[in-house]
Amino acid sequence: MFGSVSPRYAPLTTDTVVDYVRSRPELRTIFYDRDVIEAVEVGDGNLNLVFKVWAQDDPQRTIVLKQALPYVRLVGDSWPLPTDRARIEAQALEIHGRLVPQHTPKVYFFDPEMYLTAMQNLNDHLIMRKGLVQGVTYPHFANHIGLFLARTLGSTSDLVLDYRTKKLEVARFINPELCKITEDLIFVEPYRQHERNRYHPEIEPQVLALQADVALHAEVADLKEKFMTQAQSLLHGDLHTGSIMVNQRETYVIDPEFAFYGPMGFDIGAVIGNLLLSYASHEVRTKDPTQRAAFRRYLTDTIVQLWRVFVREFQPVWDAVDPIDMPPAYQQAYMRRVLQDTAGFGACKMMRRIIGLAGVEDIRGIEDVTDKSIAASLSLNMAVALVKGRHQITRIEELVDIATGCRPTYPWTG
Repeated sequence: MFGSVSPRYAPLTTDTVVDYVRSRPELRTIFYDRDVIEAVEVGDGNLNLVFKVWAQDDPQRTIVLKQALPYVRLVGDSWPLPTDRARIEAQALEIHGRLVPQHTPKVYFFDPEMYLTAMQNLNDHLIMRKGLVQGVTYPHFANHIGLFLARTLGSTSDLVLDYRTKKLEVARFINPELCKITEDLIFVEPYRQHERNRYHPEIEPQVLALQADVALHAEVADLKEKFMTQAQSLLHGDLHTGSIMVNQRETYVIDPEFAFYGPMGFDIGAVIGNLLLSYASHEVRTKDPTQRAAFRRYLTDTIVQLWRVFVREFQPVWDAVDPIDMPPAYQQAYMRRVLQDTAGFGACKMMRRIIGLAGVEDIRGIEDVTDKSIAASLSLNMAVALVKGRHQITRIEELVDIATGCRPTYPWTG
């Protein structure tokens, strides 16, 4: 039943998590009987409890525990959620770990009764969004995430999986409630007046114009249909820069609890849309024009490079298909559709972050009201241009050109 939980389930606290860790035989090679174990709750997301746990005398012996709550943490128990999402996340991490272990945190175990996963503590890494806000560049990110996307999306598609396995995998990753959250927050609520929308009032004229744009709504409806009906590959489902941990050498993708089988462009677009939100934010965050131009060039170069790596690393998939069933012209058309989907889905992710329930630090963390409005206005203009112009995109450079050719309309000059 929706919202039901295991009889053994209880949300952990900093008072109970240490005893739980000591009870798990899988962790006896990390924590010893003599250890003083410390823990802190660090969850700053919208859904779950997250604990960092470490040995007091050796902080390198450490893990993270992630436990699903039976409701949306951001809202409270008035918005219930199925705890089965923890199972989906653990199984997605297992697949990612097999396909791209260098970009997936190690999982020690999954507890199906506590809806909890114990995994590697990436304590030498930073959530990518926080680094981008500060203007930090990551030289290997484009290569790493391009590879991650190609392996996880290509290897779970009909191009690779046999017909029976693919359909069984689609069934295993049915994730209706979290998909419904995505459908509502990304494809429905931003385009109408809704009580969960949280945009700041300075940009209301632009939001109202967007909500009255019938042509835009038709394009968003087309993308929503793709999201709901096109079981192309196993998606991460929420692959923004808050779900990626990085340093100057490594990249890890975390938090695939929204995983399901959907259109490839949704995951790729989520990454690119968040890089473009960062681009818009530095319109005001970086005051020095030379520094601003350099960081934005890094962001656009990253977008171009990650797509090129994706295409390159996807090529072994095409090399293995039947050239009669899937001739080169079909392959080219397939990748062009993925690119156009990427532009559209990335744009929808941008609009939801400006208008909808869960914003991003890149924009909403800007303190000055005028600066925040400029960055938000630019983000919306970029997104609308991408949604409406996506059908003409044939090269990744054209996607970048459409987005970077936009300007903010705030402050209003009418």
